[in-house]
Amino acid sequence: MTLKSKIILLTLIPLLLATAIITYLGVTHAHSLTQQELALYEQRMIATRKQALKDNVAIAMSAIRPIIDDTTLTDEQAKQQVRDLLMGLRYGEDGYFFAYQQDGVNLVHPTQPDFVGQNLLEFQDREGDFLIKNLLQAANSGGGFHRYIWEKPPLLVQEDKLSYVVIIERWNWMMGTGLYLDDIYRDLDVAQDSMNRNITASLFTVLFVLGLTVVVVVLLGLLINLREHRLADARLKKLIQRFIRMQISERRKFSRELHDGINQMLVSGKFRVELVANKLRKGVAWEAVIKDLQQAESVIDQTIREVRQISHDLRPTLLDDLGLEAALIGMLTQFSERTGIHVEHQFTPRLNALMEEVEITLYRMSQECLSNIEKHAEAKNVTFTIEIQRDLLCLECRDDGVGFDTGESPSGIGVLNMRERLALIEGEFFIHSEASVGTTVIATVPIDIAFVGEQYDS
Repeated sequence: MTLKSKIILLTLIPLLLATAIITYLGVTHAHSLTQQELALYEQRMIATRKQALKDNVAIAMSAIRPIIDDTTLTDEQAKQQVRDLLMGLRYGEDGYFFAYQQDGVNLVHPTQPDFVGQNLLEFQDREGDFLIKNLLQAANSGGGFHRYIWEKPPLLVQEDKLSYVVIIERWNWMMGTGLYLDDIYRDLDVAQDSMNRNITASLFTVLFVLGLTVVVVVLLGLLINLREHRLADARLKKLIQRFIRMQISERRKFSRELHDGINQMLVSGKFRVELVANKLRKGVAWEAVIKDLQQAESVIDQTIREVRQISHDLRPTLLDDLGLEAALIGMLTQFSERTGIHVEHQFTPRLNALMEEVEITLYRMSQECLSNIEKHAEAKNVTFTIEIQRDLLCLECRDDGVGFDTGESPSGIGVLNMRERLALIEGEFFIHSEASVGTTVIATVPIDIAFVGEQYDS
């Protein structure tokens, strides 16, 4: 999997997970609210029906009250007139009144006249509810409601029914009426279907927005990656150009040293040897020949020292033999002895586990810093430290010299070489200077690049 794909996945996966969790919680909460709303709606509707039942029973009681209170009628006449009145009282499409004796014998039932005169005390609905017993109990307790299943006219389909019953005190009859609840359930089903459709529509809207967001994120990721690739390519090209320029500069310097130094010395030595050979052929005194040989020996010794110095500049032998720490200590000691500048150094981590390219970079940087101090700083003290700060290996070289104006960015080849050397190992270079205070050079390299694996001690 490419880095670009990993970056896009790292962007999309949290987005998808967060959206899925939020959507799940939103849908769950919406369903919970739906159930609460439907339950509240059902309670309100049933409360309305209960009040309507009470009102209807009150109306019926008002209608039969004159008959009950009429003293000119015999008891049987009053009972018959009440039964006839209740039989004829209807409201709505299926509203009627019923009446029972305390022993469960039906007195009034307009929709099912066959029940009149029958004892229904032990009658049960399809769920096993002794509804007449429960209605009598509710009425005898001062009036009340009871919910049961009853056949709804005209098709006599069994539906949930809610009844309200009271006692006609003169004869201790139970009288009441009821309303079917199927229309409430239909309204609830319609409301629930509507809410479910709204939830589904919202879910599809969220999914659409999510899909659109994913497409936008992918496109933005591709555009950003394309731009970053271009910037990285440009930086890489610039870095390669700098590296090539640095190589060319190093080779030009090496070529100049070979041509102007070693080559001239070898030519001089060759002339001395030829001169000795000519004198020997001419029989010149041995003392004069020895003098020329000594001069040739001196030139050869100087050439050897020059070759050794060039070899040291290319790759210090101390760096290979004893490691960076010993090489730096030796260089700092020679610098102090040569210049008379007091040097303090401190190396916190063990430097023998550094990567080879980091070793040579830090060594060359140290060389360049000390060379600049010797040439320009006029310093008396130098502090040289290498330590680990967080996840960085930090080299710091501080002097108390004359410094320079920070408004003028240092553009010398030495500073440029230090900056470019660090860039090749993904390091960073900082320089800070104040007039009459001194100069501080800081180089940082990530630990995971500086050390072999994680072999470092802080």
